[in-house]
Amino acid sequence: MEDKMLTIYKASRSIKKKDNSLYNALRSIYEDSIFVGEISQLWPDLPLLANLRCGLWYSPNFESTCYFKSTDGHCNNWSFNTSRLNLHVAHLAGQKGGCIIVDSTRRGKRFPDSMSKTIPIWTCVLNRSILNYFNKMRENGPTMEMVSIDNESNTSTCDDADTRHVSLDWDCSLHLPLWVSKTEKATIEDHLEEWTKQLEASGADIASLASSLRKPLRPLWISPKTVIWLNEVPECDSWDFTPIILVSASTSSDIFQQRTTSEFSWHYISGAGDDEESWARGLSPNLFWNHAYDLINSGPDLCNQKVADIVEKDRVYRAQRGQSAPQITIKPHKLMGRNGHISDEEPSFYSQILNCKNDIKSFREHCAIFWLGSTNLAVGTTQPAANVSNVDCILNCDSELVSVCVPNAETYLHLPILVLVSGQNSKLDRFSLLNNLPTALNFAKLNLIQGKMLLVCCHNGEDISICVCLAILTSLFDDEGSFDDGKWFNKTCITKWELRRRLVFICKFAINARPSRGNVKQVFSFLNRDQIDLVF
Repeated sequence: MEDKMLTIYKASRSIKKKDNSLYNALRSIYEDSIFVGEISQLWPDLPLLANLRCGLWYSPNFESTCYFKSTDGHCNNWSFNTSRLNLHVAHLAGQKGGCIIVDSTRRGKRFPDSMSKTIPIWTCVLNRSILNYFNKMRENGPTMEMVSIDNESNTSTCDDADTRHVSLDWDCSLHLPLWVSKTEKATIEDHLEEWTKQLEASGADIASLASSLRKPLRPLWISPKTVIWLNEVPECDSWDFTPIILVSASTSSDIFQQRTTSEFSWHYISGAGDDEESWARGLSPNLFWNHAYDLINSGPDLCNQKVADIVEKDRVYRAQRGQSAPQITIKPHKLMGRNGHISDEEPSFYSQILNCKNDIKSFREHCAIFWLGSTNLAVGTTQPAANVSNVDCILNCDSELVSVCVPNAETYLHLPILVLVSGQNSKLDRFSLLNNLPTALNFAKLNLIQGKMLLVCCHNGEDISICVCLAILTSLFDDEGSFDDGKWFNKTCITKWELRRRLVFICKFAINARPSRGNVKQVFSFLNRDQIDLVF
């Protein structure tokens, strides 16, 4: 009897793994991308953004990315995270009249919590901060700053500009979808004032936001179940708000969905782009869309081998050009079966620098190097490091060595900082950033004191390099954003809030920044040692 039950268990597991095969995931993503394309064509002038990481799989035509976490919208865990302000999204929406954000979620929900609550909270807090800014300007009278803001809008008349600054017309309500209960909405509203104060104290450039947005932000929700009358699609200019259109790409039905083509059948997976490490086998969204038709037409039996060939050819191509190209490894138990299976106070910080204008080009996804205002610091990925012409020195924090042309050894430092790998527990990896920060700061000071342009890079330009720049900016720059050789730092006790304000500054420019909480904590621990041993 026990053997029979074990056999039934194995059979059910085998069926589940077959349903969650690599081909089924890619085919599901491809089918969902058709819906995303249809929605984007309803408002072709609005930029299409992917909410990392899942949303990045659902279109080859994204103009930029953003990072709104679902955990910030979980019930009883609501938050407004100043480490992920996504201000470039608000600027882009202001310049284009709105934007479309794409994401997806697993079966059972129409929208992820990032869209149901995280983004609505974000739009409300930004609107409230802008309103407070308008009120201050109104109390202070028509200052030069106000005049300059009004003059920047070439499409608005004087009456429009006046209306734009009338506080009573600026909508600061919390707009949530109907399926969020009134009790939960009321609880979230109790936190809005607190979150607004946090944003205003973080050093974020509210004045720049106010100059970009002619109308308040407001989310709208669209899923495959949404009914849209194509002959009644409104123009964005007709709305009295700046739309943030939230598109959930996947069908949320709990019904088993077995689909059939003329050649083979396949199983639909809702939110298939989620948790890519567990199923993609080294395939990236970019690689997928470069070979999408070939992969989809290959069928379930040949898909795994085609993906393996594509990933390996891309790795060899990058390796031959001196780019980061680690060998892709897959655990044996992930490969059961031939189809491949997935497992289940007013801040003064950088007050002058923050007034600089954002260039729309900096929002493009392909931008891998970001200059941090006028600090002579840049952050980015290792891949284009060898081709950057206006960099005098490079601090490479990636595990891979990059071939670069530098005048001498003092202008290039390869400082591999290890990161924790999911499922592993290594004390060496856990404190790698903390242990390497003294060397990184020594190198940075040696070059910045000479007025050189320094690039800090890592594999993805999102975490380690961001944290190293955070340590450099806090240790070697004063509260006005000027290099002072650590004089301000030696007289100041760095608080978590002070560190967060500097992180907000970095994220203003490095829009792909996604530092992990653990690495930011290592930077904070390092900066708060009784005495930092820097040997220059």
